[in-house]
Amino acid sequence: MASEALIELRNSAIPDIEALAKPTLEERGRQRFCSALRRYAIQDLPEMLRTDYEDRVRPRLAARGDAPGDALEIERAMKGEASYRFYSSVRYNAQEMCFLSVQDSIERALPEMIDVARDAAARNPAGGSLRLDPSLEMPRYLTALDVHLTPGCFHSEWIADDVAQGAVVSLGARVFSATMNHRSWGGVARVISRWIKHERPDFRPLRILDLGTSSGKNLMPYVEAFPGVEAHGVDLAAPLLRWGHAVAEHEGIPIHFSQQNAESLDFPDGHFDLIVSSFFFHEIPVKATRSVLSECRRLLRPGGMMVHQELPATGLVDAWEDYFWNWDTDNNNEPFYTAFRAQDPIALMDQAGFDVARGFARILPDVNAYPDRHGAFDWDEPGRPRHGKGGWYVFGSSIA
Repeated sequence: MASEALIELRNSAIPDIEALAKPTLEERGRQRFCSALRRYAIQDLPEMLRTDYEDRVRPRLAARGDAPGDALEIERAMKGEASYRFYSSVRYNAQEMCFLSVQDSIERALPEMIDVARDAAARNPAGGSLRLDPSLEMPRYLTALDVHLTPGCFHSEWIADDVAQGAVVSLGARVFSATMNHRSWGGVARVISRWIKHERPDFRPLRILDLGTSSGKNLMPYVEAFPGVEAHGVDLAAPLLRWGHAVAEHEGIPIHFSQQNAESLDFPDGHFDLIVSSFFFHEIPVKATRSVLSECRRLLRPGGMMVHQELPATGLVDAWEDYFWNWDTDNNNEPFYTAFRAQDPIALMDQAGFDVARGFARILPDVNAYPDRHGAFDWDEPGRPRHGKGGWYVFGSSIA
């Protein structure tokens, strides 16, 4: 159990587990450098790379009768270019360094973190719960590599009641995205919940399910958007769930976390009004995607809906944007990225039993642009903001 002194210090029934890792001055400086480097790699360098392609590489290819027409041909053209090698090297190392930069402070605070997580699971003062399944088999697509270049991936456990990977993923994501706490996250949920409220003002979900919830950072805003909703988050990784449960209990947000494979869930038919996910499907094989969508169809009640935030499908973007997104397939330990994006989301939902006429795949404007600039985000609108730059790509459907 966490010490009473610590509880009193944090002025909360459950201490803030996120505040326990205290980086030194040098560690904080390193983290800020990693944030800046990663921002440069993901925002500035891609523009440099495209300029080099448009101004130098493509004219050279055109002069000899070549004209790359799709992402694969652009990739072949750029693979040996110095601009691409520089971009790729910086982006890869920046990604890896973000997670490495938090490990020392986590290791120092880990015993105290585990105490806090145990206390949260024992007392549940916010009314949430944590249900783990030590016998759950981890699929090979999770265990074969360190997804996102995260050391140890998501699921690894080193000691009893371990939260180390939850801390690495969550605190590393702060560095990764240059945000300071979980309240800076959840932008996806805020965009989607605002869109749902505008499109279906009478929609009042009683139960919501978040697939691949990780630490629940994109589930908490739904609870705030729909007061009184019973919120469930499922994930394969016990350390992430322990961590997320402790965060939610500290914040006073009741969430029911359970360790399950989204391909086969133990909830009864028609149990949920709203099913959501954030950056989930591109992490699993297409075969698993089909199973998960079939589960969504089984679990949605009449009148319910699902909205999944993802990366835009290949058929909805131009060749350069397609090329840009596919970098992660070979370089970020996300081998299913390209295969998932090559699918037609409407066809996938049709195969899972959803009505094609009720399906959608679209860019939702960021919260400050909706609904006033809604029309500017249509697929055929000139200058449409790209996913991740003013908008979020989502696909989903609903049950009549």
